[in-house]
Amino acid sequence: MRHVVANASDLANAPDAAGGADLGAFRTTTCAWLEANCPAQMREPVHDEKQLCWGGRNWKFASEAQRVWLERMAQRGWTVPDWPREYGGGGLSAEQTTILREEMQRLSCRSPLSSFGISMLGPALLKYGNEAQKLEHLPRIARGEIRWCQGYSEPGAGSDLASLKTRAEDRGDHYLVNGQKVWTSYADEADWIFCLVRTDAAAAKQKGISFLLFDMASPGVSTRPIRLISGKSPFCQTFFDNVRVPRANLVGVLNEGWDIAKYLLTHEREMIGGMDVFAGGHGTLCAVAAHEVGLVDGRLADAALRTDLARYEIDSLAFALTMERVREQSAGGQGSGALSSLLKYCGTELNKRRQELAMSIHGSRALVWEDERPAGRRAADGEVGETARHWLRSRGNSIEGGTSEIQLNIIARHILRLP
Repeated sequence: MRHVVANASDLANAPDAAGGADLGAFRTTTCAWLEANCPAQMREPVHDEKQLCWGGRNWKFASEAQRVWLERMAQRGWTVPDWPREYGGGGLSAEQTTILREEMQRLSCRSPLSSFGISMLGPALLKYGNEAQKLEHLPRIARGEIRWCQGYSEPGAGSDLASLKTRAEDRGDHYLVNGQKVWTSYADEADWIFCLVRTDAAAAKQKGISFLLFDMASPGVSTRPIRLISGKSPFCQTFFDNVRVPRANLVGVLNEGWDIAKYLLTHEREMIGGMDVFAGGHGTLCAVAAHEVGLVDGRLADAALRTDLARYEIDSLAFALTMERVREQSAGGQGSGALSSLLKYCGTELNKRRQELAMSIHGSRALVWEDERPAGRRAADGEVGETARHWLRSRGNSIEGGTSEIQLNIIARHILRLP
């Protein structure tokens, strides 16, 4: 690991986030800063979710390099480079943000922080939150101090989310929340939750919903993990029993939280769709295939597998470019709207193809389950034994964040303009 300290003088001499007149100079200085400050360990491919940094009150860093990388990027505001500086961001323009991402990808720099606060709640707060809420929550999200989970789906309210029944009663200075959520990712590890609740039972479904924020350590909040067929799961059932939520934690207008919910969903779908883009870097599967299957005259020995891999790599690169174009449009104020459904659908289909290819590459060895290993032998990240788990888990990509059928309907109606 490199030991380059990002002290005050380093930061003062780093690229000016407020600039932008000379994007070439910005690229040069950004590259130099990343070269000097990104630890070598943080440039290795990510093979497993455990290698990601999620942050939070109880987060334990996987390595000193992970801690240093988060600290340095957060100090610059580059965990959220396009957020305003007063909220913990870098204040970069859309063009500068694109350059930063391009240079990080070119140098194989890992994202310093994975966070539902960054990918979902943050954009919603920037648009709908009041100033006090922005100042309280956004800087802590940017620094990785608070880990968030999403309280949306309920038993009986999945695709028809607006039929949710978790209720919040107005008690003057606070709301009293009762109900249940399901498929709450990482609820057992999260510090806070952004939650949809019903505040007017007599109103039409979408009109009686509000958007609340509250601490998962609040009395009356409990979680129960859900085990999936893969043997692992981030999902939980979450229960609320007379949870007191301060009135100040209502985001936006009472009974009009559905607008916030829809806006946040566009960002969630982009996040889920982008999973394949950040699944380990382009070419990783090809390298594994070369090792497992072997080469003949510098080409993969299995011609059919070689063709499938080439198609996947081309589609994956094209999708990455589409993701970047949509990001630039969003940063320019155009918004992604229905395009988020296209990204979600295409991205999850790509990830499923990736896992199918991994199974094909490893053949019968991919069916090895961790319990079948020799005594004392544990799987390394990305090694056979995890392959089947990742393949099984990928099937859920077509359900979470809105089913593929729902996304295809949105694409047909709002992008293709079909009758």
